[in-house]
Parts: sequence; structure tokens; C-alpha cells
Amino acid sequence: MRIDIITIFPQMFDGIFNNSIISRAVDKGKVEIQLHNLRDFSDDKHKRVDDYPFSGGGGMLMKIEPIAKCIDFLKAHRNYDEIFYTSPDGELLDQQLINSYSTLGNIIILCGHYKGIDERIRQHYITKEFSIGNYVLSGGELAAAVFVDAVARLIPGVLGDEMSALSDSFQDGLVAPPAYTRPVDFNGWKVPEILLSGNDKLIAEWKLEQSKLRTKERRPEMED
Repeated sequence: MRIDIITIFPQMFDGIFNNSIISRAVDKGKVEIQLHNLRDFSDDKHKRVDDYPFSGGGGMLMKIEPIAKCIDFLKAHRNYDEIFYTSPDGELLDQQLINSYSTLGNIIILCGHYKGIDERIRQHYITKEFSIGNYVLSGGELAAAVFVDAVARLIPGVLGDEMSALSDSFQDGLVAPPAYTRPVDFNGWKVPEILLSGNDKLIAEWKLEQSKLRTKERRPEMED
């Protein structure tokens, strides 16, 4: 998968993309990530990419010209399956959406800022919009990083254990069950005996029941 990210703060991704799963995905050649500074596509002598919205109101809007110029530049070099925009009113990401996006080949992510972008970009360039929650961030970089992390770990060959991602929370519509590791007894707090039994069938049944109980208690909206 190739991911082109359009941003006015490319340095924000340094620590996130140079560590852990994303770094491993890049090193293995499973994911290619290219950052594009939107200011490089601005014709303004001060490299501004924002302007006042027509009709007034508070805040600034990202200008149409540099965004269009950047996307046109990228599209001239390859075809893209989707052009994403990080937006508070975009589709709320969930595991099912992430699963489907992990099969894409080439994508662009436009990181929003200020009061958003000129609507004509959304109408004529953007193919998908996503949000990571019902709250507002200072910019779309964090949302883009969340998207990349969630998608990259699902690409075959990225994780050391190919089955690990399939047992994550939300993959089966449930949150994950409680998990334990050594020691068996810590301060009198013991690992449930069933997990030490070696009976795979009973353990699987216990985990499923615990997932159902935890989902009901903590995320009841998932049962709707």
C-alpha cells in the first residue's frame, strides 16, 4: 500500500511513523508513506495556504489552489483508489471500515486545518471523508496517523503473528476478553484456573463469554 499524506505540518508524523508497527511495515516494504507539505504548492510569496471565508465568520479556510495543485500532481504519477479527507463530519471509523480500507493499493489523505477546506475540493476531489471521534482536533494529522496505524497492522506480513490482528477488539463485534500473563499468582491475585487448564475448547468458550459480558458492561451500544 502507498499512502500519500498532504499536510501543513509534516514534522508531526516523525515520531509516530519512525517507531513500532508503522516503521516495521515500511521497513518490510509493505507500506510506503510519502508526506507532502502543502505549502510547497502555494503560489503565495509567504507560502500561505489559508484565507478568509466569503460571508465572514470566525476562522480561516484552507485555500483551493494549493490543494488542487498538490492532488493533481500526485494523480499525474499514479492512480488512486481513494482520496480521503480528515473531517469532524466524516464517517466515523470503526474496525469494519478499517478492514475494508486495508485492501486498498494507493490512497491520499488530506489533513484538514483551520475551519476546514474550500467546499469545492470536497465536491470534486475527495472520495471519502473520515472522523476518529465526535470531537474537534487542532488538525487532521493525528486522525491521519490513527488511520495509518490501524490500517497498516492489518496488511499481511506486517505483524509477527498473522492471527494477532484477527483477535483484536471489534473484529467480531465484541471487545477483547481479559488477558493474563505470568506470574500465575501476584499478591494473591490469581489467573483464572480455566486459562491454565489446557482445554482449548473450554478456554475459547470462556473467552467468548467474557467478551460478551465486557461488551455489555462497557460498550452496550455495540449490541444494538
